[in-house]
Amino acid sequence: MATSTPALRSGAFDEGTRKQRSLWADAWRRLTRNKAAVVGMFVIAFFILVAIFAPLLAPHNPVVQVPKNGLRAPVWVSDSPGLPPVPQHTFGTDTLGRDQLSKLLYGARVSMIVGLVPTIFVVIIGVFLGLISGFSGGWLDNGIMRTTEIVASFPDLLFIITITVALRDTAFGRAFNGLFLIFIALALLSWTGMARLVRGQVLSLKQKEFVEAARTVGTPTWKILFRHILPNTMAPILVSVSFLIPGFILGEAGLTFLGVGMRLSVDPSNPFPTSWGVMVQEGYNNLSSGPWLLIPPVLCIALVMLAFTFIGDGLRDALDPRETK
Repeated sequence: MATSTPALRSGAFDEGTRKQRSLWADAWRRLTRNKAAVVGMFVIAFFILVAIFAPLLAPHNPVVQVPKNGLRAPVWVSDSPGLPPVPQHTFGTDTLGRDQLSKLLYGARVSMIVGLVPTIFVVIIGVFLGLISGFSGGWLDNGIMRTTEIVASFPDLLFIITITVALRDTAFGRAFNGLFLIFIALALLSWTGMARLVRGQVLSLKQKEFVEAARTVGTPTWKILFRHILPNTMAPILVSVSFLIPGFILGEAGLTFLGVGMRLSVDPSNPFPTSWGVMVQEGYNNLSSGPWLLIPPVLCIALVMLAFTFIGDGLRDALDPRETK
């Protein structure tokens, strides 16, 4: 026994002096060990850089139409019913002679911003209502939750199509080539899930000792909500956001494919002249004469959605308090 005491004391000393990591630092360490999540982050970072520097990367203006240059095949197609490939148009051209690679690069802008802006609306509305509902309880909680259930009962796709069709030809619907209308339409029904998620987290946290201690010393309600409760709900919120963004990207592409999404711009100075959804629609309409038009935008949409899915799975594992790896 006497010989083991120094070892025990040494171990206790080493344990006590070991550098302690915060919850977020520990979660980041676990996230970076997830190879799929790291690949997803690199893919998203790549597309964000492409979206930012699209004017510098695009070899041609994506709006300018070149006569007698329509449906030129990409360089990897040797036999096609259209014009033969040329090095100046690596991905070929569409029916109006516009460079497909340039359109693809500019389309990344729309997809990234469509994933981001509606998510911001959803987080602001859902988190605010969830915090108020879960913490207040009583008639206010009941009223907010009944409103949430009414909004959630609407068929998402039918409601979004109705809104976009009804307002499409108004000044509101034409703003930013219809992008602003898509932002609002996608966010109008999507906040309900976030509100329910945050409310559930608040209900489990508001009876904890640290919240009771803050109440006892007279901390204002808004400080308790935003300084004590909200930081402890960030883990599920981040995971939810990582799955919301690819859903919105796919939603924009689906709406545009149905003809009620983004408008095609003819203004050469427009920073958002086209989207991957517009390119998918064009490729589908010319599937027999130019099947190569459909492949690049579909692959980009699939790649971005898969990357966000990997990140979401990685965040869910990294922020799990039961995870000790």
